[in-house]
Amino acid sequence: MLTDTSAEISVFKRRESEARSYCRGLDTVFTHAQGSEMTDENGRTYIDFLAGCSSLNYGHNDPDMKAALIEHIAGDGLAHGLDLHTDAKAGFLAAFERHILNPRNMDHKVMFTGPTGANAVEAAMKLARKVTGRTNIVAFTNGFHGVTMGALAATGNGYHRGGAGTTLNGVTRMPYEGYLSGDCDTAGLLEAMLADKSSGMDAPAAILLETVQGEGGLNAASADWVRRVADLAREHGALLIVDDIQAGCGRTGTFFSFEEMGFTPDIVTMAKSVSGFGLPMALMLVRPEYDIFGPAEHNGTFRGNTHAFVTARVAIEKFWSDDQFEQDIAAKARLLTAVLGEMAEQVPGSEIKGRGMMQGLDVKSGELAADICARAYRKGLIIETSGNEDQVVKVLAPLTTPDALFRKGLTLLVEATGDATDNTQIAAE
Repeated sequence: MLTDTSAEISVFKRRESEARSYCRGLDTVFTHAQGSEMTDENGRTYIDFLAGCSSLNYGHNDPDMKAALIEHIAGDGLAHGLDLHTDAKAGFLAAFERHILNPRNMDHKVMFTGPTGANAVEAAMKLARKVTGRTNIVAFTNGFHGVTMGALAATGNGYHRGGAGTTLNGVTRMPYEGYLSGDCDTAGLLEAMLADKSSGMDAPAAILLETVQGEGGLNAASADWVRRVADLAREHGALLIVDDIQAGCGRTGTFFSFEEMGFTPDIVTMAKSVSGFGLPMALMLVRPEYDIFGPAEHNGTFRGNTHAFVTARVAIEKFWSDDQFEQDIAAKARLLTAVLGEMAEQVPGSEIKGRGMMQGLDVKSGELAADICARAYRKGLIIETSGNEDQVVKVLAPLTTPDALFRKGLTLLVEATGDATDNTQIAAE
């Protein structure tokens, strides 16, 4: 039955904070979702290429995760456990150890932080400072690590930094690979700064980076550049922190975004899709020798989401017990690259950005990117932008999207791009 959404939407505009964001461009009331589709109260179904900003890599309401969660709740399983030992936590840790850590020769300890990615970053920065006795963190241009005060100091985005209302300290910003024009060697610049006692850079506690900058515009670092940065961290006594909050859990093709780069980070932060089901959950992986926080030294009431442990275990066992899922992601990524190439032909000067199923098209104009996304929404496709000027149309489709539906969504995106480009040319004339 079709309903008038204006009454329902009015309560959001009347009572919800002006800080609301995504709903401004997706102005409808969603009622249910399955797989890679969302349906609003008027019965219209949309293909979801946003996926909770990579929080739903396995789609909406995966049936196996849902069944396990319902069984847990129906059986009066713990709803909240602080950091107590629980069967749900044990099940997750055993699955994570068996299918994720051991095959990758990672001996890292798992620390459950508050439920957001920003809290995992806060914990990582605090721990690096405690381990080294230093305060400075090296972060990179266009990096996005969260908007709580410590994480925000490492975030480059000026709009979000402006929300702090105070100074943001303790971070030295360096240029990411490709940030400077020409053939400028930004890893070489970092090397020179660290080696020169008069460079003005304090010895860092950690170097913090994303291998693909999700909110920064899908800037993807090369394996060579990241390895050089990792070597510099080790040479200068700093911990290397990889923020895999958006790029992890298969988004770039492997569980961790750094797996094929020839190094292992000292600390890895994860959140978003780590629960598998869109439930709040974040964690920090840390080499055992750096696991020096005292009991509850970094804590939080919701540092162990029992329901998320249930679904996260199923996600790992279902998708990461062999390499089939990685092969499926690789096939979709190849298709995505090809279609983005078609889009690039429609937009002169545009550029394909990203890696794996974390790709998009930099159309060099925030206005054009917004128009493409708005037209896509009207056609039945949910997609958003990223970048320092919101100029990148970013595809974050669930990794489990059926091939036919994925192709349909990409077709809608190509059509929206063509329509927006035609409109821009007409306006210019």
